[in-house]
Amino acid sequence: MAIGLDLERGLWAEGAQCVAGVDEVGRGPLAGPVVAAAVVLDPACWPEGLDDSKKLTAKRRVVLTEELRACAEIGIGMASVEEIDRINILQASLLAMRRAVEALPCDPDRLLIDGRNLFDPMPCSGTAVVGGDGVSFSIAAASIIAKTHRDALMARLAEECPGYGWETNMGYPTRCHINALRDLGVTPHHRRSFAPVHKILCQENSVSP
Repeated sequence: MAIGLDLERGLWAEGAQCVAGVDEVGRGPLAGPVVAAAVVLDPACWPEGLDDSKKLTAKRRVVLTEELRACAEIGIGMASVEEIDRINILQASLLAMRRAVEALPCDPDRLLIDGRNLFDPMPCSGTAVVGGDGVSFSIAAASIIAKTHRDALMARLAEECPGYGWETNMGYPTRCHINALRDLGVTPHHRRSFAPVHKILCQENSVSP
């Protein structure tokens, strides 16, 4: 199925007034929160070029984010590093998505959620859409908003904790990041439950007096 508004149009035809696409970014990084967005598109107006955020350049994502802010309803939610370590990354991702929906300025009556899982409690009926950011404009818009927001956040954290390359790797386990973990140690923004970080912590503890 090509990306478009087929899923949304089906729900609008059933009487839904406020259909929100929901997606998250940041499940794989070793550092930083997981960020989700919920986006309600205007059936009469949406930006051209919406697509899975991974297929777009950073510059294009920023442009689309500004265009979406001008014509769509947007909610953003996050789950912290502490929450990721406490409840696991899947549950933290679902929590961030729930918070994004709760942050919408309107009350949605249907949700289109990227992936295989729905969060709980659901404020309305929802559908899990595998590969949704490549199928639904609403989910794609959510992926763009979430990605742009998280990238900007990681760039700010990179200024606070230089040397890990977060301004370019966004916290993902690149060679630069792994080497910095070994040389500089673990920061408060690292996910301690993730294996590479946990391994460094264990090594640090093993050489402590």
